[in-house]
Amino acid sequence: MRLAGLGLPLGRMKRAPRSAPRGAVSTLRLIFGDQLTRSLASLRDVASKDDVILFVEVSGETRHVPHHPQKIAFILSAMRHFSAELASEGLRVEHVRWDDPENTGSFGGELARAVARHRPERLVLTEPSEWRVAEMVRTWQATLGLPVEVREDDRFLSSHAEFARWAAGKKSLRMEFFYREMRRKTGLLMEAGEPVGGEWNYDSENRKRLPATERPPRRARFEPDDTTREVLVLVAREHSDHPGTLDGFGWAVTRRDAQRALAHFIEDCLPRFGDYQDAMKSGEPFLFHAILSPYLNVGLLGAMECCLAAEEAYRRGAAPLNAVEGFIRQILGWREYVRGIYWLEMPRYRETNALAAKRPLPDFYWTGDTELRCLRECVGDTMRSAYAHHIQRLMVLGNFALLAGLAPAEVEEWYLAVYADAFEWVELPNVHGMVLFADGGRLASKPYAASGAYIRRMSDYCDGCRYSPDVKTGPDACPFNPLYWNFLLENEARLGKNPRLAMPYKNLAAMSADRRAEIRADAQRFLDALPHGGWRRKLPVVEGSVDPDERA
Repeated sequence: MRLAGLGLPLGRMKRAPRSAPRGAVSTLRLIFGDQLTRSLASLRDVASKDDVILFVEVSGETRHVPHHPQKIAFILSAMRHFSAELASEGLRVEHVRWDDPENTGSFGGELARAVARHRPERLVLTEPSEWRVAEMVRTWQATLGLPVEVREDDRFLSSHAEFARWAAGKKSLRMEFFYREMRRKTGLLMEAGEPVGGEWNYDSENRKRLPATERPPRRARFEPDDTTREVLVLVAREHSDHPGTLDGFGWAVTRRDAQRALAHFIEDCLPRFGDYQDAMKSGEPFLFHAILSPYLNVGLLGAMECCLAAEEAYRRGAAPLNAVEGFIRQILGWREYVRGIYWLEMPRYRETNALAAKRPLPDFYWTGDTELRCLRECVGDTMRSAYAHHIQRLMVLGNFALLAGLAPAEVEEWYLAVYADAFEWVELPNVHGMVLFADGGRLASKPYAASGAYIRRMSDYCDGCRYSPDVKTGPDACPFNPLYWNFLLENEARLGKNPRLAMPYKNLAAMSADRRAEIRADAQRFLDALPHGGWRRKLPVVEGSVDPDERA
């Protein structure tokens, strides 16, 4: 049997010949850094005396892209805590640390060393979450000279085969319809086969601007212990050239603390999450958002665990339906959906570029050095915390990338690098398909393009900005305004017949030739002035400060 989308065999492979006799180790079990779950498929039948559980921290992964230092520290510390927990059960655990002088810096190199040390009968692992690593796995049976068993990652609520069956024969894949099937399958927010409240989706109720008087709750923080402090020293020493700061690091790095973070969200944030999940405010990078995605994506929390906790809050009257449905949709809908898209469409998916975007990524994405306050605030939040909520990522940082025609590969590298929750399976479809529309509509029905008016409506970022969204032309106009109309002009042949863009194209058609020329000139003048390629020679600009108790 082969795993749909991966081409990875399930079950025991045919044994490869070996020239040396077997040792005392029956099975070598490799655990990746985003598989920190005790019920992981490759750990279920672990035998304490005959198996070795292997963790490896390798520079090839921490430097694959210039990952945010907090992201690296979070994953390495969580790995060390999890391996210590397994060892405390009496299991044989081997953990190769990043700064071990014998560390080869690669998965393949460390596996070869482990095989030479232990001479196991087989290698067992749970399928990797990233195509690039899955490609490595395909070579290991031949290079290591022993059977390699790859088990399906059943921590997700939809299998690869299940998603492939749903997608079969469809010209476009819409999350909403997949989400409804998942609701039916799991029974979440369902009664007698129908959605609770009579509607599947309450997104229209989740678009309120944050009132000036609304104060988000103080966020749960987790003081670094000795293990985490040791990791922070390592990351500061070895990754000082990566954009972002380690100051104020407070991520949960154990399952116990991740569960505390979940409880904090459910009790203190979920009741207001729905109303204000699209809002943005200076100095408030988290508002009422869950900030649980890093824990979900490395395995410290489970998807169903989070959904059930939210549903239970609704059932006992502690959170409104629009908030609970919106939160569950993000996990049961979007998270499962983008994973399905990733494994269904890879590797060709990342190569598409439907809008022929090719402009280099501006330096301000790394440094925060821009006069546009909205971008400066969102980059600043990102560099301080390795986090920004989904509207900051989509409608400010992503919207600019879309309108400016930035090269998809460069934008995707940035998103993968700077966010603590970013692994390619979830990052690539979100950025390539939803943010950039680079897949031509396979994932989203329209590009998420907007002018400065949207940012003003949903945030206070425009207050005190060098530019004004009310000014349409000239040096004081918000650059999002000419960029928005220029984007429509540049892509009229590709997008002009999209029914969801009928109104803006109708407005564009009413513009005079002189007005169109003015838009093009303003947009081109701004784009031509964007610096790029020099960010590695600069220190990140992190303006302002956030109370550590308010951060993720």
